[in-house]
Amino acid sequence: MIALGIDPGTRRIGYGIVGCDGPEIVFIDAGILAITATDDIPALEEVKRGVDALIKKHRPDVVAVEKLFFAKNTKTALAVAQARGVILLATKERGVRIKEYTPNEVKSGVAGYGMADKKAVLKMVRLILHKQDLRVIDDASDALALAILSTGDRLA
Repeated sequence: MIALGIDPGTRRIGYGIVGCDGPEIVFIDAGILAITATDDIPALEEVKRGVDALIKKHRPDVVAVEKLFFAKNTKTALAVAQARGVILLATKERGVRIKEYTPNEVKSGVAGYGMADKKAVLKMVRLILHKQDLRVIDDASDALALAILSTGDRLA
């Protein structure tokens, strides 16, 4: 099984890909889809192309996307919601199963505590994947956590 986790953002979208064959979860890839367009519609087109390319390259069995849970800035929340919608549409168009998790579900499922900070999530991602040398920014580690959780919710 291959799982793709996506942490939506406005101009930076984290992704993480893991494989699962039996009880072990292995790291495949992680990074950022950097959106270079400054206008909203071209940026959303870049999001779509980026997600399409990830799905085409890695052929995941499931795509896990973080739910928009809360935002202090309404303008940012709307932009993230638009990107999230494009991600969900691109995934659905490719016929890939979608799982959605709130940030607290991801933190609880991977780190064992729903209020865990970014460092704790990254630490657990490294432990689960047996990659102590993994160097990724928090958007990508959150995406890896989503992917890990979606491999069967075995850690929840």
